[in-house]
Amino acid sequence: MFNFVVEQANIAIIGLGYVGLPLAVEFGKRYPTIGFDINIDRINELKNNHDSTLEVSDAELRGSSQLRFSNDPAPLQGANVYIVTVPTPIDRHRRPDLTPLQGASRTIGQVIKPGDVVIFESTVFPGATEEECIPLIEAASGLKYNQDFFAGYSPERINPGDKSHRLPMIRKVTSGSTPQVADYVDQLYRSIITAGTHRASSIRVAEAAKVIENTQRDLNIALVNELALIFSRLGIDTEEVLVAAGTKWNFLPFRPGLVGGHCISVDPYYLTHKAQEIGYHPEVILAGRRINDGMGAHVVEQVIRLMTRKRVPVVDSRVLVMGLAFKENCPDFRNTRVVDIVEALQGYHVQVDVHDPWIDPHHLRAEYEGINLVDTPQPGQYDAIIVAVGHDQFRALGSTGMRRFGKPLHVLFDVKYLFPKEEVDGRL
Repeated sequence: MFNFVVEQANIAIIGLGYVGLPLAVEFGKRYPTIGFDINIDRINELKNNHDSTLEVSDAELRGSSQLRFSNDPAPLQGANVYIVTVPTPIDRHRRPDLTPLQGASRTIGQVIKPGDVVIFESTVFPGATEEECIPLIEAASGLKYNQDFFAGYSPERINPGDKSHRLPMIRKVTSGSTPQVADYVDQLYRSIITAGTHRASSIRVAEAAKVIENTQRDLNIALVNELALIFSRLGIDTEEVLVAAGTKWNFLPFRPGLVGGHCISVDPYYLTHKAQEIGYHPEVILAGRRINDGMGAHVVEQVIRLMTRKRVPVVDSRVLVMGLAFKENCPDFRNTRVVDIVEALQGYHVQVDVHDPWIDPHHLRAEYEGINLVDTPQPGQYDAIIVAVGHDQFRALGSTGMRRFGKPLHVLFDVKYLFPKEEVDGRL
């Protein structure tokens, strides 16, 4: 009944964050593309050819000649392909929060036409696209799924702040609700992804593939985090053990640390939620999550112990936390676990200052309360310094530069292995 022709694609990207904007820029080089976001400030900065997330350069924005931006859903009516890239967070009870996805689905339902295709990229549990999103589109549009409109799923694989693995260079998993639509979705992505695609047999398979990618990584990190907990009690340096074990060809080079961000620390809960819904209680995945969620408190315990050993008073002390972003060289602080360090320190009645040259204080205040972000830490003021994020600026300072922020008697703790063992007082 419908002919799906890639060359006739008119694309709308719903959500212009770390995932949606790079996608919109690439599609905007080849097809008429409208980038939609409800955040007017975000739209205004993009119209001025600037991306505050730093995922896309000003020159790249200017070079995407067919890309336009809007916070008004009306221009979406001209599209025939809708790609949803909104966040899929968890709530305070660590349950999937589908509110952004549901809102995007309702918006699309108001503008979708017969013959249109909706492609979801947001991370979800297997079955979410067809069980949670499609009914909302049907209800809002009055159209019938796989009769009037069609769907696809192609999970996002963007790595924020990574300039070596850009969107076109990351192989893309694709899927569609019918064989014809699956071909169409695959061809559409092949036109911008130089690394090629992998066509999954169904939308549910593609959804499952995405959610286990970060679950696997989460569990690998959980293992080395648990090893770090064990080795700290044995008085063994974890890094030395991992370097020694790494001389075997098939030993995986994971390192302990804080596991935050909007993917690795979130995606496993989408899978465990669905598992529990169907009557299976996952053990390994949730155990890994508990370990990783507890690493901030472990760091603070180690720092307090080191301060006590050096006879540095803890109560009313001043501690400088270097870094707040969830990963190095990136302004993204969504679900950063550095906040666990800050909160644990405050529980000891410690005054905590945080320094991160990548983070906009205005954006931080809108997200987190009670965090004192300092622009320029003053030398000689702190009883302890915790290097929580491996920004290049911190590495360039060296341990000597870090220690300048400390009082004559202080503790330097390195979460990220930026400095040699002998140059710090402690590390994971």
